[in-house]
Amino acid sequence: MRKVLYIMGQLDDHDITWLVKNGRKRNTTAGNVLIEQGVKSDDMYIVLEGHLHVSVDGIGVVAELGVGEIVGEMSFVDSMPPSATILAKDVGVVLCIDKQDMREELDDNTGFSSRFYRALSLFLADRLRSSQAKTAGSAVEDDELDENLLDTVSFAGENFNRMIQRLAGH
Repeated sequence: MRKVLYIMGQLDDHDITWLVKNGRKRNTTAGNVLIEQGVKSDDMYIVLEGHLHVSVDGIGVVAELGVGEIVGEMSFVDSMPPSATILAKDVGVVLCIDKQDMREELDDNTGFSSRFYRALSLFLADRLRSSQAKTAGSAVEDDELDENLLDTVSFAGENFNRMIQRLAGH
C-alpha cells in the first residue's frame, strides 16, 4: 500500500473527484491479465480489492501487490512498453484510468499535473533508494517511509478512503 501513500498524499479533493468520475471499476478474477510485458497498455490501475502478481519473463513472480497499489504508471511516464506482466492473483476490483484521458487532464490542469508528477517523483525516488540499499546489502526495511512522507500518511489514507466511498456510490 506504499505507492498509494505517495500518490494520495499529494492529491487534493478535486483530483480525487476527477479520478472517481473518469475512472471505471473493473472486477478481476484469478489469472486476469491487466498489463502484459512488452505490450502497450492503455490504462493505469489502482487496486481497490484483492491482490495482483507482478511477473517478469524468464524470472517469474517478483512481487505481490495489494489494495492501494497503482500499476501502469511507469509506462505512462516514459511511454515505453511495460517491463512486467500484471495479473490478478485472486478475485478483486481495480479502478482503470485511461492514460490518454489522464494526459489530457494533466495538460489542462497544471495544479493536478504538478501534484501527480510530484507524487510519482517521490515514489520513484524512494523505490530507487530502496533498491540501491538492498543491492548494497543495507538493512533498509521495505515498510520504512521517508520522514517527509509521514506528515501526509493520514491525509493519504483519508483521500484513499474518500475515493473508495465515492466509487461505491458511483
